[in-house]
Amino acid sequence: MKRVLTIAGSDCSGGAGIQADLKTMTAYGMYGMSAITALTVQNTQGVFDICEPDVKYLKGQLDVIFSDIMPDAVKVGMLSSPEVVKTVSQALKQYKPARVVVDPVMVSTSGYALMKESAAGEAMEELYSLATVLTPNLSETNVLLGMAGLEARVENRADMERAALGLSDYFKTAVLVKGGHLSDGADDCLGEQGEVSWFTGERIETKNTHGTGCTLSSAIACGLAAGWSLKKSVECAKWYLQKALKADPKLGHGNGPVNHCFGIPECFGRE
Repeated sequence: MKRVLTIAGSDCSGGAGIQADLKTMTAYGMYGMSAITALTVQNTQGVFDICEPDVKYLKGQLDVIFSDIMPDAVKVGMLSSPEVVKTVSQALKQYKPARVVVDPVMVSTSGYALMKESAAGEAMEELYSLATVLTPNLSETNVLLGMAGLEARVENRADMERAALGLSDYFKTAVLVKGGHLSDGADDCLGEQGEVSWFTGERIETKNTHGTGCTLSSAIACGLAAGWSLKKSVECAKWYLQKALKADPKLGHGNGPVNHCFGIPECFGRE
């Protein structure tokens, strides 16, 4: 059975973070594990508070997982402080998992800052170059471009290509610039070793997009764990996310979650 580890924050309402990651891994038929970097107080209406445990507990989680059940792929999500970024980076360098998907989570769907500026600087220096692929959305891409000293502002497909190639060259890894926030589509652009690949996505009109970034990056990690190429992993992950968006469970009073379990048949003999 393929094994996938998520290193991310906990969303008590179940729509994002490790909860979304583990649901995605289960939907892919894989064994999901988690190392929790933060406890968030959030629901579909926003993030109200964050508690970051002492990093010794994060290091402990990573050590016992890597030393006992080595993951076939790792997904990294919310890392709020430089100490947390350093702890995760050191573990990845020590245990050297073969496939790492890093979602550079900076701001929640509701606009709450999930990463301190100092943590972003630490990630630029120590973490992002360890990834197999980075998966920034457009706003995160703009931040990364600015911090890398590259021409900023991504507003169209040409900008996405430039950003994907520029950041890929800067970090020496693949970069998937997600276009879900573009006004005219939902296509994603992959920059890898000087080449660009596009992945077409259907724009689905719904406010319930809580946890979409977590879900996509986890699905990509599952594809890589299965031994698929990066391009196939991204293509299948986009298919999975679009199906989950279309199966909208309509939960909560704000930006609700997607339906991670759309493809899982009901159990216990129910029709």
